[in-house]
Parts: sequence; C-alpha cells; structure tokens
Amino acid sequence: MKAWMVRGFGGPEVMQWEELPDPQPGPGQLRVAVKASGINFAETRMRAGTYTGIALPFAMGMESAGIVEAVGEGVTGFKVGDRVFGRARGSHAEKVLMVANVAMPMPAELSFVEAAAIPVGWQTAWHALVIVANAQPGQRVLIEAVASSVGSAALQIAKHRGCWVAGTASRDEKLAKAKAAGADAVYNYKTDDVAARVKADTAGAGLDIGLMTIGEETAASLIASMGNDGKVVMYGSTGGRQVCFDLGIGERNLSLIGMSITSSPRYLTETVPTFIAQALPLFAAGRFKAVVDTVLPMAELARAHAMVDDRRHFGKVVLENRSGATTT
Repeated sequence: MKAWMVRGFGGPEVMQWEELPDPQPGPGQLRVAVKASGINFAETRMRAGTYTGIALPFAMGMESAGIVEAVGEGVTGFKVGDRVFGRARGSHAEKVLMVANVAMPMPAELSFVEAAAIPVGWQTAWHALVIVANAQPGQRVLIEAVASSVGSAALQIAKHRGCWVAGTASRDEKLAKAKAAGADAVYNYKTDDVAARVKADTAGAGLDIGLMTIGEETAASLIASMGNDGKVVMYGSTGGRQVCFDLGIGERNLSLIGMSITSSPRYLTETVPTFIAQALPLFAAGRFKAVVDTVLPMAELARAHAMVDDRRHFGKVVLENRSGATTT
C-alpha cells in the first residue's frame, strides 16, 4: 500500500507518497481500504510541527471512509466488505487501521466522499453542542468560524435542536453561505463589533452557548457576548492560544469549558453511541448533510493543504482514492 508520510516537519513538500507494508489489524481494529479521506486544519499544523504531541515519522490524515478488508481479534459488529467511516490517523493512504469502537456503519444513502467529510468535524460539533453544552430549544448559540467543517456541522446541529444561531467568519462571502444555510445572524469578526451586534440581535440577553475555536483574536468579544449563566465551549486556537479574561465573568455566572474529542472520556461512552443512534438516521433521511466544498484526487494533498491554509472554502475539502491516480 501507499500513504502520505512526513519524516521531517515543514511545508507541503515534506509530505511524500511512500510504499509501506499493508497494516495488520490488531485486537479491536479494522483494516479499511480507503475510498475517501477528509482534510482538517489541524493537519497543516501537524505537517509544520506546531501541533502538540505529534512525533516523527507519521502518516497524514485523521478521518476516512472505505471498505473493511480485514477484522482483528475480538471485533464484533463489522465484517469484511462492510462500508465504514470514522476517525483514523493515517487516513491519507490506500489502507488504514481504524479502531472498531470509533468506526461507524455507512448509511446506504451516503457516498464515500460525503462520509469522509463527517467524522472529525461533525463529531467535534456534536460533542460540543450535545454532550458538553446540552443545547436546548430556544437557546442562543454563536458558532465561531461557521464556514469550517466543525462550524458548518454545528450550524445544522444547533438548528435541529431548535436554537437561535449566529455565526462568525472573516469573509463576507462565507457569511452569505452561512445565512443561506440557515443561520439567523452572521457577523464578520474582522470588521463588526460582534458583542454589540449580538446584544442588539438578542434584545440585550446575550448568548447561552458560544463555540470558541479562533482563540486569542476573538476571545474577548465572544466572552463579552455571553448572557447570564452562559457556556463558552473552547476547542480550537487558530487565532492564537493565549486567552485572557476578567474575573468579572463570575457576575454573569459564565462557564468556560475546554474540550477535545481526542482525550475526552465521554467521547467513546457518550459521543460515539449517541451520534450513531441519533445523527446517522438524520444523514440517511437527508436532514443532516455533510458540507463538501471541493473533492480532489488523493494525489493532490499539497493543493488541499493550500486550500485549507487559504481559508476560502466553506465546509470540507475531501481527497478521493481514484482508480489509476498517480502522485508526484
């Protein structure tokens, strides 16, 4: 098999399409023939060496969809030939090992490209809104970076749960797409006074839930936008990691909650089973839809990274293993 490997941190040129032995599934694992894999912003930081906890060498990719080729000892619920998708490190490859307890059966209505756009973004959004914040009908939610894969998923989840939803982005064309997708309000965090706009749009009440993924650049305005007893759920730092706040937030009874689906003990016990039971039927029914901006052949990983770094896409960039594709 072949996979995109990184053996030294740097720019896109450090990613090399290499021949590797076929991975052999251990206990609790599946070997999956990758048909499509999603691109995530975190991968550009992994490649560059600025992502915590990544050791060289490693195979690129965090999520994929494909067909089960082999089943490890102790695996139940999956067999050779099943269509599956899920989070799996090393997914930008022809084959990948996927832990069976995070793998999900693909609804027949989904293509491999659509399925590959779901695991990281949608499960992060689900964990934040459903498991951590417990979003309820009528609550006011603000989603930072609403055009991202997490943000575009969070918009659909929050609307499904009956929330009033606002979104932020740095480009007006992204905000227009978010508005068309159902956002009740949209703000350009580069040019708008977000806190003032939120207060005006909520009759002074402020937000019940704020999803913080930009970090330092927008933290002050997001915290200022929160209403009494609001929850700020923090899961990203694309705009800087150092966030400061005034302890006066106690007067508004705010909760600042950090989260990561990679390390959360609630991910396997709550997020995965509720996502399979509640979200997958909504995908099958067409009520949830993976937002795919661009599909590229697996050979064009460097181009995909450039697109993610440029931040003009709305939703997901997906790589597809196409028959006869070559890489350079």
